[in-house]
Amino acid sequence: MASKYRLGIDAGGTFTDFVFSDNEGNIRLFKSTSTPDDGTQAIDAGLQQISAAVGRSVADILADTDLCINGTTIALNALIQFKGVKVGLICTAGHEDSIEIRLGHKEDGHRYDAKYPPARMLVPRYLRAPVRERIRSDGKVHIALHEEDVRAACELFRREAVQAVVISFVWSVLDRSHEHRAAEIAREMLPGVFLSIGSEVFPQMREYTRTSTAILNGYLGPVLQGYVSGIDAYMRKRGLRTPVQYFQSNGGMATGRAMAQKAVYAVNSGPASAPQAGLYFAKPLGIDNIITVDMGGTSFDITLTQGGRTNISKNIDFLRYRIGVPMIQVETLGAGGGSIAWIDKSGLLLVGPQSAGAVPGPACYGRGGREPTVTDANVVLGYLHPKYLLRGRLKLDHQAAVDAIQARVAGPFDMTVDAAAYGIFRIVNNNMVGGMRRVSIERGHDPRDFALVGAGGAGPLHITALAAEMGIRQVLVPKLASGLCAFGQIISDVKYNYMSACPMRLDERADFSAIRDLYASMERDANDALRAEGFADADIGIERSMDLRYVGQVHECTVELGSMEISAATFPEIRARLDRLHKQLFTYDEPESLAEVVNIESTVFGRVPKLNPPRYAQGGADASAAKDHERAVVFAFDGGIRRVPTPIYDGAKMLAGNVVTGPAVIEEETTSIVVEPGWVAKLDPYGTYVLTRT
Repeated sequence: MASKYRLGIDAGGTFTDFVFSDNEGNIRLFKSTSTPDDGTQAIDAGLQQISAAVGRSVADILADTDLCINGTTIALNALIQFKGVKVGLICTAGHEDSIEIRLGHKEDGHRYDAKYPPARMLVPRYLRAPVRERIRSDGKVHIALHEEDVRAACELFRREAVQAVVISFVWSVLDRSHEHRAAEIAREMLPGVFLSIGSEVFPQMREYTRTSTAILNGYLGPVLQGYVSGIDAYMRKRGLRTPVQYFQSNGGMATGRAMAQKAVYAVNSGPASAPQAGLYFAKPLGIDNIITVDMGGTSFDITLTQGGRTNISKNIDFLRYRIGVPMIQVETLGAGGGSIAWIDKSGLLLVGPQSAGAVPGPACYGRGGREPTVTDANVVLGYLHPKYLLRGRLKLDHQAAVDAIQARVAGPFDMTVDAAAYGIFRIVNNNMVGGMRRVSIERGHDPRDFALVGAGGAGPLHITALAAEMGIRQVLVPKLASGLCAFGQIISDVKYNYMSACPMRLDERADFSAIRDLYASMERDANDALRAEGFADADIGIERSMDLRYVGQVHECTVELGSMEISAATFPEIRARLDRLHKQLFTYDEPESLAEVVNIESTVFGRVPKLNPPRYAQGGADASAAKDHERAVVFAFDGGIRRVPTPIYDGAKMLAGNVVTGPAVIEEETTSIVVEPGWVAKLDPYGTYVLTRT
């Protein structure tokens, strides 16, 4: 019987990662250079590598692949580069400017900055069409829908060649009839135009958040539709028999059709799978508190998981646009291996957020890059092999790295190239530590209570230095670190979020039956959707939550309820959870104050069978058999830096139980682990390097 495979594909800004596994627990990692203009070229290069390694044709491999997942930055890149489609907005008359008023709010850090420019509007003012209609806050119709206004809007959009229409009315979450009728008219008059309906994309309270989320969905929807259809067609042509799944920013998979209809869930899909992978490797060690950091070629992504649960964000500003739907809480910095070192007008050395990307890439790649990058610094410092990466598939030009740092940094500052390279290394580390503090200390978490999981091709080069700065004493670096997100995809579940507004006072006299009916309706739809995808009832799981607040407050807290039944009997526990969470987040609670429900949510999972963890051959503590050579590597000692002879270990020869004492470098096929002085690394039986401070 032919083996069945799983394939995770994570398209990053510099490299596209492939994690390929079979049912016997064999897991392999492959990389190809990303091709932003046509992602299928990078996928084709990766499939050819897999074919050569397995000894089977691409068609045969894909025919035996029962799970193929794609994590993509296509939506993120379209938003960053403003390459979405032309959007028209149909809204309640008088609310045309809510997306510019933005609740009178500026992003954190710029609230009192009069010179901070306004965000670029994704819908220009002349394409915001007012419609006379009004639903009241009690759900009753105050002004009937004037259909002639909707038709006039559609005529305008037709003349202006609008590609997506967004419909968002005030209080539509309590009565969707006006939005649905407007959508019928739009479909009739503008066949083929992408529709984004506020009460379907984000069916919760908060008109500005709902409208902004729906606009973002419309702006990106046709882009993602084109990408999904292209990838699906390409994979079918190559021999894949099962539908491609796509990874969402909520931490789960979805079908291409679902993803294309709710493109806003793809905005930050790339790093959202890293926490699942980090937990997978941490659990055998009895660890469920982790901070996962993923440093690739372009960005540095940070997530925090406590007690096995990763933080989820809702109603946040992402790249200056308000998004309401649930997203894995990721702190993203422009700090990757390709981040460029430069000198500002004040004469200060800065690193990033500009990146050399895949093309031309760092100077050491030999593709025409002239700017010094973090990767160039790592080559000069000796942390990376001076001649190649990826076991020789990517040649490196050491002298080009030296020349770039000399010309742009060392020369202007009249310092040695080693000192300049170490300065670049330290500055990018400080940038990353700032981000790590924001997800931990600034949110009430002590980083010393967490293990640090290093991921990404560049992450393990910096991981012990970052841990030391944060006071973290235990670091985990899986052998699959540079493809951790792709691995996280193949072990994740299908996941959909069903939401509903539910404004109601919450006490012993609340209408709990109405809340139960809302949950039952959402979960009935969810179960039907997952059964249609082939999941048995036993493989479907549901977790409930409520957005609660004290009466009189503006913002709410999301209280996790698990599978709890909602009733007067469980009300005291629900209320207690609100008080505990409020105190954790804001240092105080108000147990005597009346609470109210704002929104409710059901997160529905289609559980995918988990992979058996790989097992590595056991050896003793002595790692000398894996020692490959020595080279001079730069480390900090007593406030200065010194280039010292350093043992270099071949990761392919390391056995479970082998111990390496720093200073040392362990070279894996797709990354290198820098073990700084004062650290010890030990390979566990599941392929994870466990590093501890001595």
